[in-house]
Amino acid sequence: MPQTSVVFSSILGPSCSGQVQPGMGERGGGAGSGSGDLIFQDGRLISGSLEALMEHLVPTVDYYPDRTYIFTFLLSSRVFMPPHDLLARVGQICLEQRQQLEAGPEKAKLKSFSAKIVQLLKEWTEAFPYDFQDEKAMAELKAIAHRVTQCDEVRPRRPENGTVKKAITQMIQSLLLSLATRSQLQELREKLRPPAVEKGPVLKAKPPAAQKDILGVCCDPLVLAQQLTHIELERVSSIHPEDLMQIISHMDSLDNHRCRGDMNKTYSLEAYDNWFNCLSMLVATEVCRVVKKKHRTRMLEFFIDVARECFNIGNFNSMMAIISGMNLSPVARLKKTWSKVKTAKFDVLEHHMDPSSNFCNYRTALQGATQRSQMANSSREKIVIPVFNLFVKDIYFLHKIHTNHLPNGHINFKKFWEISRQIHEFMTWTQVECPFEKDKKIQSYLLTAPIYSEEALFIASFESEGPENHMEKDSWKALRTTLLNRA
Repeated sequence: MPQTSVVFSSILGPSCSGQVQPGMGERGGGAGSGSGDLIFQDGRLISGSLEALMEHLVPTVDYYPDRTYIFTFLLSSRVFMPPHDLLARVGQICLEQRQQLEAGPEKAKLKSFSAKIVQLLKEWTEAFPYDFQDEKAMAELKAIAHRVTQCDEVRPRRPENGTVKKAITQMIQSLLLSLATRSQLQELREKLRPPAVEKGPVLKAKPPAAQKDILGVCCDPLVLAQQLTHIELERVSSIHPEDLMQIISHMDSLDNHRCRGDMNKTYSLEAYDNWFNCLSMLVATEVCRVVKKKHRTRMLEFFIDVARECFNIGNFNSMMAIISGMNLSPVARLKKTWSKVKTAKFDVLEHHMDPSSNFCNYRTALQGATQRSQMANSSREKIVIPVFNLFVKDIYFLHKIHTNHLPNGHINFKKFWEISRQIHEFMTWTQVECPFEKDKKIQSYLLTAPIYSEEALFIASFESEGPENHMEKDSWKALRTTLLNRA
């Protein structure tokens, strides 16, 4: 995998296999948790009861869970219970183990046990800091921290004592800083949040020929593709693993006809999805607003080149948005304009995005970009921005075809290994730093240029090339009637 943040590289190994790692140990001597209610297959945990899975998360004197398991279980557990309830159970298990150590012959190992608990909490707070925005979760975290620091105060005169307490203090400070930073970003995004549907003015006549268009701001397809990649990476970086897991939680809520009151806001997902739609509409607007056919042809060929550059970069989301914009009815119907376009390159792009066989061609291209990213030496080669809607559909499909619970009542953990693997891979891509120089002028245009409504697009399209069949004539007549009534 490409290098990512310390959090993900430390929690998830290169294969994200979930197999038992050498030296990690296995709770219960290899059969599973203390309850013996875990099922392994070829060294890989595939199912277990929720209670056993929770116990498997908590370290012992001689055991620390595989980091792939920590991430996968913490990510998937929210489907079954809120994080503060899981924390409470983890605290209870820790307390029970601590009491056993204090009463038994292994009291000397109490400090080592406490250090492992702190390490688990540290990995939790680093990977999923938003879990602790909830007051209940923060209270549970502090309660566990208080319990494990007690053993650190047995011999206060020794200089090595106090290390557990210091580690907890640093962990809490880092968590609070992370929460404050994320809260500030959230507030900023809320202030800058655009309307749910952006609509430009309804055209009553063709726009002035001198009106600025995208070519007046950027005429180099590569540069525009690079600026689109900047926007993509900036927006997708605000998506977190738990946001993606909310998709499954929301599906279960709808299936059970109930509302999850503890669901976090999923604004980052909505904003990223809205960006795709806005880019598609912007492309259609830029084409339809052009008065002369010669210039419309040039505009179409320009966006085809931009989409091709996006493909070469690995920015499949922008590429799909551009193709979608050119395939919208108001643009697709401009047959006289399209007859002048050299469509060979566009045909290649559409081949890559052919939906047949579950987007087989796109998935092959994505796999190629992923392999390039894994072997890359530069940030430019590491860029992989998948089609977000297809990624979400894959998670949805994976969730739907595999049940959460097996017939014996066990949680189908094999399913959550795969969901975790896909989310981890996605998060790896979001951590890539954009290598291209930012152009504020171009980005400002892309993000703020007027976007016409569907009605406005059809009006501009019909004014450029009149209706050719009865259906189009009826549509055009209805639009003109609407305009007259508004006037």
